[in-house]
Amino acid sequence: MTTYESRASLSDLTATADRVRRSVENVIEGKPEVVRTALTVLLAEGHLLIEDVPGVGKTMLSKALARSIDCSVRRIQFTPDLLPSDITGVSVFDQQRRDFEFKPGAIFAQIVVGDEINRASPKTQSALLESMEERQVTIDGSTYPLPSPFMVIATQNPVEMEGTYPLPEAQRDRFMARVSIGYPSMEAELEMLDVHSGASPLDDLQPVAHAHEIVKLVDAVRTVHVSAAVRHYAVSLVTATRDHPDLRLGASPRATLHLVRAARAAAALDGRDFVLPDDVQSLASTVLAHRLLPTAQAQLNRRTPEQVVAEILQRTPVPDPYGSR
Repeated sequence: MTTYESRASLSDLTATADRVRRSVENVIEGKPEVVRTALTVLLAEGHLLIEDVPGVGKTMLSKALARSIDCSVRRIQFTPDLLPSDITGVSVFDQQRRDFEFKPGAIFAQIVVGDEINRASPKTQSALLESMEERQVTIDGSTYPLPSPFMVIATQNPVEMEGTYPLPEAQRDRFMARVSIGYPSMEAELEMLDVHSGASPLDDLQPVAHAHEIVKLVDAVRTVHVSAAVRHYAVSLVTATRDHPDLRLGASPRATLHLVRAARAAAALDGRDFVLPDDVQSLASTVLAHRLLPTAQAQLNRRTPEQVVAEILQRTPVPDPYGSR
């Protein structure tokens, strides 16, 4: 793709993304940074984990994003009795054909909303591993590709732990980013009472973008240039998590890849065809923190992974953003 075509594609991207953003913000008031992160993950071909207390709009955000795009959407309510085959699908014997026929599960959609993912058993949670990483599902020796675009948006409540199964590290590592919505401001909550008290705003939400548009935008994001200096900066940040004394598990190479992909999408949303160190910095905590495991001593000292990432950002030299373009 030529530079002119790349800029034209990025111009289309910002216009389409702005429509989707405004559509979602009609439902989620006062949280523009959370909505932007969700869009960034979508365009970076990642998956999003929304982790927060009950009632702040986790499921509402995921549904609003899904309904703003004209694509196939499936919602899975994760419960202790949910089976892996409910997610992936199952082969059923057809009496007339005298052969097995594959019945697709809920994962066969372009946007999959997994509500309260930590309420399902580890066996059921693991049914998502192949689909999230390889965008395919293997059943009885046969592999079935998933549609494009494909994104899993999962929610979980970090406070209520009774009857839940914490996500294993392999599962958390497959989520590109984790966000917490947080409580709204007083002004946003007052506006919510005016807008939401009569009926759900989701009822009036109409698609403002098509799935084929999102696929083109994803292709445009891939053309965003990442200089050698910025790539080295991203690797340095991730490497620092593996040697930090307050962490017993640092970020994986997959985390580095996710960080660079997310930075590309963030740059594209700003209308740039190149990544700045600022893009990496702004996403570092969102992309890395949920993958890190603090040591027992760090937990006693109430040191959070977010604090560790902030410390690493402070002490890692920032490269010249234009020196190696």
